Amino acid sequence: MANGTNGPGDRVWTIPNLLSVLRLLGVPLFLWLVLGPKADWWALGVLAFAGLSDWLDGKIARAWNQTSRLGAVLDPMADRLYIFAALLGLAVRGDVPWWLMAVLVLRDLLMVGALPLLRHYGYGPLPVNFAGKAATLCLLYSFPLLFIAGYGGVPGDIARIVGWAFAIWGTAIYWWAGLLYAVQGLRLIRQARRADRAAEGTGPAGGAGAPGDPGAERAAPRPAAPSSGDSGPPRDDKKGATSPP
Repeated sequence: MANGTNGPGDRVWTIPNLLSVLRLLGVPLFLWLVLGPKADWWALGVLAFAGLSDWLDGKIARAWNQTSRLGAVLDPMADRLYIFAALLGLAVRGDVPWWLMAVLVLRDLLMVGALPLLRHYGYGPLPVNFAGKAATLCLLYSFPLLFIAGYGGVPGDIARIVGWAFAIWGTAIYWWAGLLYAVQGLRLIRQARRADRAAEGTGPAGGAGAPGDPGAERAAPRPAAPSSGDSGPPRDDKKGATSPP
């Protein structure tokens, strides 16, 4: 049932979450189609469904106020898994070099490794920024084209050129978005440390701190600030997603 607020809630059984789960279930199907029977056109159909459902669940979540914390996790997770599955399939088949997959996976590993540090200072995953969304779109556009490139001919040559352009730009922006997240995370950590020092210096002994004390604000959950150098998406965008892509 809707909680009547605009922010993500604790709801599980929503249409956007159902679409996200269906999109996640399509990941192993996509990988099997690519590596098993090599039914590329069916695999591209799965990717098309993933893209359509990704757009649709965001629209439904905003229009029907069905944002949820679960959706904020499932949505970027599905994007990452499709990127990983497409890269793995292309690399195993020899259509892209392994270093491309290593570069993209390394960025995600660094982002995941930073989460415990942010949680230690009272923050959750950082909000999605525009650079991260643009990078994800570039990469997801590149993979269907790189699959088509394997068929040769003029269409294959065009697909190869455009696909690699999307892949190179997407990889560069992907790392740029990671740098923005790192800068934002360091600023939040510095703010948390300053708040802790202020609380130790001004708060009553054994108490929770006086009203207006930075220590009192430190105890409350903090919303993540927009990325440095990036205005970020609207707060109601993408089902309230908060994990960087």
